[in-house]
Amino acid sequence: MLDWLRKWYTNKFSDPQVVTLFLMLVLGFLALYWLSGMLAPVLVAIAFAYLLEWPVARLCRIGVSRTLSTALVVLAFMGLLTLILMWVMPLAWYQGRTLLRDLPQMIEIGRTYLLQLPELLPGMVSDEQILLLMHSVEERVMAFGRQMLSTSLASIVSLVALLVYLVLVPVMVFFMLKDKTQLSAGFVQFLPEERKLISQVWHEMNIQIMNYIRGKMLEILIVGGVSYLVFTLFGLNYALLLGILVGLSVLIPYIGAAVVTLPVALVGLFQWGFSAEFGYLMLAYGIIQALDGNVLVPLLFSEVVDLNPVYIIIAVLFFGGLFGFWGVFFAIPLASLVKATIKAWSTRMHPAEPENA
Repeated sequence: MLDWLRKWYTNKFSDPQVVTLFLMLVLGFLALYWLSGMLAPVLVAIAFAYLLEWPVARLCRIGVSRTLSTALVVLAFMGLLTLILMWVMPLAWYQGRTLLRDLPQMIEIGRTYLLQLPELLPGMVSDEQILLLMHSVEERVMAFGRQMLSTSLASIVSLVALLVYLVLVPVMVFFMLKDKTQLSAGFVQFLPEERKLISQVWHEMNIQIMNYIRGKMLEILIVGGVSYLVFTLFGLNYALLLGILVGLSVLIPYIGAAVVTLPVALVGLFQWGFSAEFGYLMLAYGIIQALDGNVLVPLLFSEVVDLNPVYIIIAVLFFGGLFGFWGVFFAIPLASLVKATIKAWSTRMHPAEPENA
């Protein structure tokens, strides 16, 4: 057994570049795991910097200086983001308050539907099971209300930190874009001279992360906007709030779409009951999800998401458990990093045979 382990170690870690790449990945994961809370503004700035690098690069190509391009793009992005938030946030907040106000009435309607189940399904559902289920739901709703109250009180304390982030993040984004070359050169100085394998993995991941963040932002806007328009056309209550939830659900592949279906279905059910309007709503929602999964995602991420859905779900669960929200957001790039590392590692250990002339 020891001989086998020694041979495996010698075969896989005999190249110093492999050892360096492995140590860098381990140190990077440990740093994110232990310092993710402190580094949250930096991670936000990096995500925005990747998002805005494309328009900055396009302006530089037509002769605009890097500094001026960065200033124009950052100012335009912050202005657009401010306008969107000034319009969306008050409406979403109002609809959220309305939803909480209507929640007791919705619970009563749900209780009425549940009490009818023993008559509709005799022998399968009993009155005792329904009462136990309603008691459990009421307890969970009360616990959720208490949690929301404590969260709102705690948010007052974190308001100062939020204001600090609103100042720090744009400043960091500006300098990350403006001084991209200098920052990259400073980081490279810490790497060993023999870094061909690291450069190979980093070049592949740099392109994938940029495409992924840009594509994910576009997917959120498109799916959320289309969902809001469809819900508004149907006259669904809380259309904006539900549209935002549907848009944000694409951050969690597969799982998010399944989870956000529940509030959409419940609101439609409480508003119309088991009627034709409810059926048409769920059909339209299903079409949106189908177009997102089968048309939009392949179009936006054709060069990024080359992973089996099982691996993506495992990556979401694993990295989300390690790093929280940022682990979920970067689950696909992190899974792609693991795949690229294994590919480069295997190529290094087992180079392709040259073709015969």
